[in-house]
Amino acid sequence: LGATAIGTGINSPQGYAQLVVARLAEISDIPVRLSTNLVEATWDTGAYVQTSGVLKRTAVKISKICNDLRLLSSGPRTGFHEINLPRMQPGSSIMPGKVNPVIPEVVNQVAFDIIGKDVTITLAAEAGQLELNVMEPIIAFTLFTGIRRLARAFSTLQERCVAGITANTDRCRQLVENSIGIVTALNTRLGYETSASIAKEALESGRSVMDLVLEKQLLTREELDELLLPENMIHPFLK
Repeated sequence: LGATAIGTGINSPQGYAQLVVARLAEISDIPVRLSTNLVEATWDTGAYVQTSGVLKRTAVKISKICNDLRLLSSGPRTGFHEINLPRMQPGSSIMPGKVNPVIPEVVNQVAFDIIGKDVTITLAAEAGQLELNVMEPIIAFTLFTGIRRLARAFSTLQERCVAGITANTDRCRQLVENSIGIVTALNTRLGYETSASIAKEALESGRSVMDLVLEKQLLTREELDELLLPENMIHPFLK
């Protein structure tokens, strides 16, 4: 505002830009300020690109979280089935009784849209010529649309999915106890070679790491329970 022709301020009254900025700050309660270089500010839309990049980063992160929710809730018998998502519909249209993770799927699709919008904003910013960029309308429309859409996606995910998630505790413990990967926690006591041997035998025989360690009398039940306690496997080794 007040830059008029390519930032020169031609034909605007002296002090107009400063007056407008002060009034905007007053009515919006946002500490906006006048650019120190109006010529640069007229053509440089880099601030929009940066904002869009942050928005895209946020979309990527929430989409990844939704992927985790879909995977952890998959099943009940041929998937992880570690958590239960709230039921948002009667079931699948083609598979009776199947419950789809529709809220995470919706948020995934919003995230894809935001990522695409970032490309639009990037190209629009790049399309400026010399001291002018006439692509600001699509930049503004795309950016504000994306902000509103992503904000609604966050609210929807929280209110209609995350708030109602429950854990299948027994299933989670079963997966931990039958995991071959927990042999990693035995390294400090049994050594790498012995631990690797146990892992290989467990994989080939279908038996659990815990059963094999006890059978070979490598550790007592109490020692094994302490080492394989899930709470003790989420931080650095403590002597």
